[in-house]
Amino acid sequence: MMNLLWLVPSLPLLGFLILVLFQERLPRAAVPWVGAGSVGLAALVSGLAGQEFLTQANEAAFRQVLWTWLGVGDLKADFALYLDALSLNMLFVVTGIGFLIHVYSAGYMADDPGYARFFAYMNLFVFAMLMLVLADNLPLLFLGWEGVGLCSYLLIGFWWDKPENGYAARKAFVVTRVGDTAMALGLFLLFTQLGSLNIQETMTRAQAHWQPGSGYALAAALLLLGGAVGKSAQLPLQVWLPDAMAGPTPISALIHAATMVTAGVYLIARTHAVFLLAPEAQALVGAIGALTLLLSGFTALTQTDIKRILAYSTVSQIGYMFLALGAGAWSAAIFHLTTHAFFKALLFLAAGAVIISMHHEQDIFRMGGLRTRLPVAFWSFLIGSAALVALPLTSGYASKHEILLSAFASGSHWLWGAGVLGAVLTGAYSTRLILVTFFGPENRNAHERLPLSITLPLVLLGLLSLIGGLAKLDLGSVLPEPSGHDAGWLVDGITLAAPFLGILAAYPFYSVGRAKADALMTVPAAMDLRAFWFSGWGFDRLYEFLLVRPYCRLAALNKADIVDSPFRAVAFVARAANRFLARSQTGSLRWYAAGMVLGVGAMIAMGVFA
Repeated sequence: MMNLLWLVPSLPLLGFLILVLFQERLPRAAVPWVGAGSVGLAALVSGLAGQEFLTQANEAAFRQVLWTWLGVGDLKADFALYLDALSLNMLFVVTGIGFLIHVYSAGYMADDPGYARFFAYMNLFVFAMLMLVLADNLPLLFLGWEGVGLCSYLLIGFWWDKPENGYAARKAFVVTRVGDTAMALGLFLLFTQLGSLNIQETMTRAQAHWQPGSGYALAAALLLLGGAVGKSAQLPLQVWLPDAMAGPTPISALIHAATMVTAGVYLIARTHAVFLLAPEAQALVGAIGALTLLLSGFTALTQTDIKRILAYSTVSQIGYMFLALGAGAWSAAIFHLTTHAFFKALLFLAAGAVIISMHHEQDIFRMGGLRTRLPVAFWSFLIGSAALVALPLTSGYASKHEILLSAFASGSHWLWGAGVLGAVLTGAYSTRLILVTFFGPENRNAHERLPLSITLPLVLLGLLSLIGGLAKLDLGSVLPEPSGHDAGWLVDGITLAAPFLGILAAYPFYSVGRAKADALMTVPAAMDLRAFWFSGWGFDRLYEFLLVRPYCRLAALNKADIVDSPFRAVAFVARAANRFLARSQTGSLRWYAAGMVLGVGAMIAMGVFA
């Protein structure tokens, strides 16, 4: 079945083409069958190919060349797919979770006039992500990388008739382009210095030609980190993700769980050989992850929009993955990426069920007491939050606990401390979210009427959020194992207790409504701190002041576009010359004869006086 690997990205692409070309003539009932069906078939082929790969004796990587799409002299790049344990893990996440989100969308978006367009964009998104994770060479990887960027722009701004949605889409597009530029430079550096476009060959040559700590390795790692930071919404480019909530909720689930934000983690894991040669850059990866998870954890504590709380929790959990990469716990990072896909997709889809049951209300303080009126959404949220908080017997516990213990064992004790504090914050904001939304005074406006297409994905994702930790794929053939010693029972106990501490801290404030929290907010210092955290630590205002306003002023000054001046000058001279020469074409023979005589006379004079 591995020979059919090409079908995995081809099926979502085929679904996209059918939906785009025949969206006006396709019966509405057939749209989800094409959109979700093509991704479901891709998941089926992935499962069969994965089974064959995992039953191989040595799990050797499989390479499939489809055609040569770039060949100039010695420069050659095949359109080729590469399957190893790492890309197989991503394949399961993208197609499996993507399929469940597609099925959910069939019910959630059923009344939307842009039904076919929505599924077309979703399919294109899945195709681009599959190309990214299956790419055998750098140009193909960059094609998928830019593809998910384009699709995120289309999907975030899906409801384009609202100006704020268009703004959020443009913001995501521009901010991620900053990181993409750094990444493109990193890929150019790898190619020019190592002379290969093939990813595996490039990594092998890097280890052979660059010494640990070399300038080229450090520069390449930092540039790749720039791309990863942008796509995965880490400091200092985290500002686009919370605003990306403008898109439909299934889009949020797809971006946060199975596609875009995981791309940066995958990129660093795939190019880990370069980061191992640049320990400073690897340490920076861990530091960025630790700072991001704390910043977004504090911010999530203050948000009131149910989707923005989950968005900041995603930024925080991706921070854990970066922390793991920085500590050398490569497999633990990918393991958390996998379990996070389960419970974050569950949380977003459950949030969507709450939102449609509340007639599109998203403020959690206008909800309350929903646990009896929305039982499916409540239990989904409870299970997803338990996994997010990393309570024992959940998938989130298995992966996050491994990250924190690996960080301590590697000697990065401050990374472990930051992770433990982040776990306390996660417990606190998750408890606040559940208590405010599902407990307290009952909101009688909520009515849960969920079709099977919505309920079934919630049940399956709930199951995966609980037992998904048992499905850890062995990545030892691709990623190095972390070095270090046993963290010890005390560290283990503190790591285990951290989320419970957060739950206990938040419970008194929100167990009986928000009276105690409101009382705390009457203190001026607490109000200022809350406002600071609520604004995302002021990053938007900082960028507005440092970048956006100066750019707008510069654009106003350069309204005539000085860059175009030379080209406009060439056009002006050409038009002037044309007008001058046109005057010589009078149609009068005497004028032409006189001109010829004068010309001959001028040439003779030049010959005489030369």
